[in-house]
Amino acid sequence: MIPYGRQEITQDDINAVVDVLESDFLTQGPMVPEFEKCISNYCGADYAVAVNSATSALHLACLALDLGVGDWLWTSPITFVASANCGLYCGARVDFVDIDPITYNLSPHALKKKLIQAEKKNRLPKVVIPVHLSGQSCEMEEIHKLSQQYGFKIIEDASHAIGGKYQNQPIGSNKYSDITIFSFHPVKIITTGEGGAAVTNNRELHNKMRLLRSHGITRDHELMTQAPDGPWYYQQIELGYNYRMTDIQAALGISQMKRLDDYINRRHEIATKYNVLLDNLPITLPFQNTNTYTSYHLYIIRLNDDSIISHRDLFNKLQRHNVGVNLHYIPLYKQPHYKNNGISQDKYPNSEGYYEQAISLPIYPTLTTVEQDQVVNTLIEAIKETKYGRKK
Repeated sequence: MIPYGRQEITQDDINAVVDVLESDFLTQGPMVPEFEKCISNYCGADYAVAVNSATSALHLACLALDLGVGDWLWTSPITFVASANCGLYCGARVDFVDIDPITYNLSPHALKKKLIQAEKKNRLPKVVIPVHLSGQSCEMEEIHKLSQQYGFKIIEDASHAIGGKYQNQPIGSNKYSDITIFSFHPVKIITTGEGGAAVTNNRELHNKMRLLRSHGITRDHELMTQAPDGPWYYQQIELGYNYRMTDIQAALGISQMKRLDDYINRRHEIATKYNVLLDNLPITLPFQNTNTYTSYHLYIIRLNDDSIISHRDLFNKLQRHNVGVNLHYIPLYKQPHYKNNGISQDKYPNSEGYYEQAISLPIYPTLTTVEQDQVVNTLIEAIKETKYGRKK
């Protein structure tokens, strides 16, 4: 089976991890801050906080922005559940903003329309989480302008997007946001096994997230409520969590960061070949805004409205021929947890259309020419069989 995504682990990665295993530190040693520095330097940001998953990073970001009971968090419905669940973890309520029908990202037009109505009902969001689906940045300048007008904070869910750019600036520079989140899950651009990071230019937010990722415990005398009893002394000053990244994971991340640009370049090569080979099929290929440079975490095609083959049939045919396609994502308002909490399904026509037609094709740096040709030929054959009848 050719998977839709796959990590690459090199001998350099293995050596980096072995070096940590043979060192004195396995958890909170020198590798974690070094990895954080790699990330912040790459993004042109002031601070990074490495954690055990992007889900944890989203939660910490919400907590740092004081999201709580009675507040609203808005995000795209076309995303993984963590983009919304992080609001529920804080006791906030969650709502969704429909996607743009071309980019599949959160629509600034739909956001503005929803904000106008929410202001009338005194239900404006405290936090909005634009999701950079497949690695292409949302229209962050437009979303930021709305945040200035309506007073909400912005967390960029860039789980797909490290290595991408917006307006020629690295995603994660936080020019138009408060915090940016990255994921280092094995199918993402680089991996630490499991892992994530929150990047910010705000020192206060950085310090709050660092504190909360490790139980809310500090050894900083300036933050303590009394003078320390001795050199052993620490205080828990807030209710935090065990969201720490290990030195083992961080060492792998540092090694992978050295190949990040090469990975992005290779993904663009694969996407360019798909664009050429699939151009004449009755499908819509990924659209790229001229002011963005995607990381191409995903290569998403859509069946055209007049397509003869059904979405389900095409998906099943590709799977049967060992092409491990996937669908990113089921709209969150369709999930039982959100349906049971009164989220209406009739307000998101673009998300509905996307869900009925989208398929993610395999794309990852080690995808071979032979494997990509197999994906393309299988896709073409499946569509031809439906249109003309099975060949004898």
